[in-house]
Amino acid sequence: MIRIVVADDQALVRAGFRKILEAEPDIEVVGEAGDGREAIDVVRTVRPEVALLDIRMPRVDGIEAAATITRSGAATRVMMLTTFGIDDYVFAALKAGASGFLLKDAPPQHLVDAVRVVAAGDAILAPGVTRAVVERFAEQDSADPQLRRRVETLTPREAEVLRLLSRGLSNAEIAAALVVSEATAKSHVAGILTKLGVRDRVQAVIAAYESSLVKPGMTG
Repeated sequence: MIRIVVADDQALVRAGFRKILEAEPDIEVVGEAGDGREAIDVVRTVRPEVALLDIRMPRVDGIEAAATITRSGAATRVMMLTTFGIDDYVFAALKAGASGFLLKDAPPQHLVDAVRVVAAGDAILAPGVTRAVVERFAEQDSADPQLRRRVETLTPREAEVLRLLSRGLSNAEIAAALVVSEATAKSHVAGILTKLGVRDRVQAVIAAYESSLVKPGMTG
């Protein structure tokens, strides 16, 4: 069972998300919050697999709440929900450690699918967000020396896989591009995450841009 906490300052929105999610046999909403401070407290108490956080909330916003939750060492994974598209909020949410980003007007099934993907340990973003956001903001942040050194520990094949990840390719597509099995591609991705010390594919892509392994406009 995937246990969820829903945080949004609008009660009707929370009720809508609860109705959609609890219609699924493998998902249970175990807590709600009306602001970021409350979300942090509820997550600390019930320890859900996934926390759905609105970006704009009173007292503590969703980005600060996401950072607090992910940096606490909790196993809870964070997915951000917002009415806003590609802007500063998206990148800030990813930098805060969020594993997913979905627009509130996405079809209900997309929300359900995204929750399952994030709960399984992967990352998901609204279509078109990943590369556009990372390319737009990557050059504004200088990579710290430790990150650059971690990227330099990647083998040539792992670096190649990370470049393919940065193009938005799935494990199956990476396997096809490199003419290897999907299991091998998955193993390379897991090794990259471990070496970079990141939670998921999205964080790995951010690291690739910030370390200049991948630069805006690159296609290979």
